[in-house]
Amino acid sequence: MTSATRFSWQGATMAVDTRGAGSHTFLLVHGIGMGRSVFADLTRHLVPHGRVVAIDLPGYGEAPEPPRTLTIERNADLVAAFARRRRYRDLTIVGHSMGAQIAAEVVARHPDVARRIVLVGPTVDPRARRASAQLGRLAKDIAIESPLVWARGAREYVRAGPNLGTKLRAMLVHRLERTLPRVRVPALVLRGEDDVVAPREWCEAVVRLLPDGSLAEVPGHGHETMIRDAAPAASLIAGFAASH
Repeated sequence: MTSATRFSWQGATMAVDTRGAGSHTFLLVHGIGMGRSVFADLTRHLVPHGRVVAIDLPGYGEAPEPPRTLTIERNADLVAAFARRRRYRDLTIVGHSMGAQIAAEVVARHPDVARRIVLVGPTVDPRARRASAQLGRLAKDIAIESPLVWARGAREYVRAGPNLGTKLRAMLVHRLERTLPRVRVPALVLRGEDDVVAPREWCEAVVRLLPDGSLAEVPGHGHETMIRDAAPAASLIAGFAASH
């Protein structure tokens, strides 16, 4: 992971790492407790298809903790302000887990910012809208993952700091199902076939709520499908961007 630049807006700051070049841009938004470092393999596979921008949201990775924990909506406004400042013309926002909530809010609130979005393992399944349920599902999912996922995930959770509980509450109170009908760009819902955090039934419901949504699965992967062996996910993301 290279050193990052910073982008600040209305008192909140992101860390930003940009790789590659081209007319097309992939903007990667991580999930709860994570950071841009978990996208190293995905970035490597996406760079041949365009510019890849990976961010640390405020209070994650190398981004400083904000005075108050940001809501999903405020995070989305920050990401939209960043994209506008950079003037990306052909932008795909790729959100993983909680990042999928942010990606959806970006295009619902700021429809001019991106041409398409990818929602990878989207949260929060309404049937598990409790901290205990989410953590339980995550524990089951991580149990089948590789040591690489364990190592990267543990480091980022520690870096997320003492306000992780308030960040989790901000994720849980957001209702993705209310946002999805307002997403007026093509959307790909992507999940690992073994993902217990974002079950197939929930992802199918997400697709039904989207005006222009489709579903794809990565065989043999769980919730962290963009971290471990990201080549299959990258192929689906790049193909979706090229065809929409």
